[in-house]
Amino acid sequence: MRMEDLDPPREQPGAAEHILAALQQHGLNWDGEVLWQSLRHAAYAAAVEHLLANGQAFRCDCSRTRLKAEGGIYRGRCRDRGLGADMEAAVRLRVDAEARIVIADQVQAPLTQVLADEVGDFVIHRRDGLYAYQLAVVVDDAFQGVNAVLRGSDLYDSTPRQVFLQRQLGLPTPRYAHIPVIENAQGQKLSKQTHAPALDAGNAVDNLRLALRFLHQPAPPADLAHVEPLLEFAVAHWDLGAVPQRAGIPESNLY
Repeated sequence: MRMEDLDPPREQPGAAEHILAALQQHGLNWDGEVLWQSLRHAAYAAAVEHLLANGQAFRCDCSRTRLKAEGGIYRGRCRDRGLGADMEAAVRLRVDAEARIVIADQVQAPLTQVLADEVGDFVIHRRDGLYAYQLAVVVDDAFQGVNAVLRGSDLYDSTPRQVFLQRQLGLPTPRYAHIPVIENAQGQKLSKQTHAPALDAGNAVDNLRLALRFLHQPAPPADLAHVEPLLEFAVAHWDLGAVPQRAGIPESNLY
C-alpha cells in the first residue's frame, strides 16, 4: 500500500486516513506497512542527484509563461546554462531526440510517444521543492518490487515518461494495464475537482458490484451479501480481457 501524498497544498486534512478506512471497509486489505511518499524525500533526492551528476538532468528556471509561449513543449533552453544548486530552479530530465517509447498496454491500444516532440525535457523536482509524481512513482515502484500496475486510463499518456525515467535510472519496467474511469455527462473523470459525491463506504457490497459491472466482469450471485465472499468470487472469475478500453456505462446508469 502506498499513499501518494506528494503535494501538501492540495491535500485535504484527514483524506488519506479516510481512503485507507474506505479500502478496509470494502475488504481491500494490504500487506506490510503503508508507504507514505511524504516520508520518502531522501530516496527521491538521491535519484535526482544521481541524474544531475550523470548529466541526465539539469536545473531550469524557465517560467510557465515561457513554456506556454513555446506551445507547452520544453525545448531545452537551460540544458547548457549550468545553473547551480544555489539557484531557485526546477530540475528537468534531459530527453534524447530519439527517445521513442512504445507501451504495449494490457487493456488500452498500444501507445507510442516521441518524448522530445510531445513532452520535451520534463520536470522531476519542482522549483517549490516538491518532487514530481513521475519521479516518485518510478522510484517507489522499484523500491516496493512492483511488477504489475493497474490504474486509470487518465494516467496512460504519462506512462512513456515513467518508462523513459526507469531506463535512465536502470530500474525495471512493470507490466501496465490502464482501465477506464467513470465520467460525468461532460466526459470528466469523477473526482473532487469535478464535485463528484464522496464514496459511501457503508454500501461496500453495492459499490463492489457496481465496479465489477462497470469493468464488464461476471456478476456475483445475488446471495453474496458480504464483501469477503464477493471479492473471492470476483478474484476467481476475473477476466482482464473483458475490461473495456473506455467507459461503456455512463455515471447516471450505474445507480
